[in-house]
Amino acid sequence: MLLTFVIAYLVVAIAIGLIAAMKVHSAKDYITAGRHLPIWVVFATVFATWFGAETVLGISATFLREGLGGLVSDPFGASLCLILVGLFFARPLYRMNLLTIGDYYRSRYNRPVEVVTSICIALSYLGWVSAQVTALGLVFNVLSQGGISQNAGMIIGAAVVLVYTLFGGMWSVAFTTFVQMIVIILGLFYIAWLVSGMAGGVSTVVSHAAAQGKLAFLPKPELRDIVGFLAAWVTLGLGSIPQQDVFQRVNSARNEGTAAWGSILGGGAYFLFAFVPLFLAYAATLIDPKLVAGLIEKDSQLILPALILNHLPLYAQIIFFGALLSVIMSTASGTLLAPSVTISENVLRGLFKEMSDARFLLMTRAVVVCFTVLVTGYAVHTDATIHKMVENAYKITLSAAFTPLVFGLYWKRATTQGAAAAIAAGLGTWLTLELAAPDALVPPQFAGLLASLAGMLAGSLAPQWYGARSARGAA
Repeated sequence: MLLTFVIAYLVVAIAIGLIAAMKVHSAKDYITAGRHLPIWVVFATVFATWFGAETVLGISATFLREGLGGLVSDPFGASLCLILVGLFFARPLYRMNLLTIGDYYRSRYNRPVEVVTSICIALSYLGWVSAQVTALGLVFNVLSQGGISQNAGMIIGAAVVLVYTLFGGMWSVAFTTFVQMIVIILGLFYIAWLVSGMAGGVSTVVSHAAAQGKLAFLPKPELRDIVGFLAAWVTLGLGSIPQQDVFQRVNSARNEGTAAWGSILGGGAYFLFAFVPLFLAYAATLIDPKLVAGLIEKDSQLILPALILNHLPLYAQIIFFGALLSVIMSTASGTLLAPSVTISENVLRGLFKEMSDARFLLMTRAVVVCFTVLVTGYAVHTDATIHKMVENAYKITLSAAFTPLVFGLYWKRATTQGAAAAIAAGLGTWLTLELAAPDALVPPQFAGLLASLAGMLAGSLAPQWYGARSARGAA
């Protein structure tokens, strides 16, 4: 019966997405929803897109193993990203009236910079979308009591998300995520209320977690721990800023004020609400310690679903898994659309001299299908945890795309040569260390960020300094 209700929910989600698809009449409608979204929808899409499988299943499992200190990247870094976007990036980027974040790199620098950064941005989504597909497979496997294998569940889940994303684009993402946000908030708060009563109350759970050292956040006062802490924070906090999904949400707003505040409010709500799954997961250690002990090493991502199935009535199970599917599908649809649009607009479109809007829209939808197949295949074959897949996703954008974006917006002396040097130095350093010294004192992606900053400064200032010196010599 539980599986039946879940299937019915999936059908409703597809129907909402297909209804929204009727508003798509051009590529701009498909990619930015015509720039008509009000603040409550922008807020919903920001919150629901980031509140994904890693938030409910990934970071809650990490919290049980490592405590609050293991979550510096998410939710602390992730929420920092959204707030920084609203404060410093939403307004200037919105005024440029671009279609994708990749368009910024072409407008500010040149076509080669656009292509390289766009490919890096698209590749970063491989892990994030795969994490959602993995979670969908896990849910179907649990609900069918093993009748549907996790791999088969991944394929089914990916196909469902593909259907409404393919036809409706950003309009479908906006409509479905708004409904899904309501289900997420109401559903998880209700489940938290039930579980709290079973565990002895909120204060009991929090006190027990504090006594076990799970609420310790700051690193040990040792250099390696401090550097690792900062690197984890900036990987998501800064590396996820130059992302198409973030840009797409602020760019779909009806005005720049809506774009900025939608991101700030969405980031704040994400940070606060991310503690609900942490509470639920830790409450499981008080309600059923044997269950937690049995799954903590085997697959800690199953602890929360197992708690719900073993200890809550059917109606509560329906609410929880409805909320969980909302969490996953809202993130999956947005993160599936973003890289596909980036590849279509910033890599493929430049290969054709002329392309009508209708043909571009068709090409974008074809890329959506191809990217879905790619991430599903990756999800089937990888053995990384959901949290780790998301955490690793932003290393490439931190190393290659962040510095050219920030310096291009806020430093007038930034040049195309500086951007190229930043990308080359950042990517080269990150890849070299990732292969040769992944456990070095300075994490590879953090070293890549520092090299990128140095490359931007040297690449921009050296030619200017040499030109000025030559001019003085000639005079």
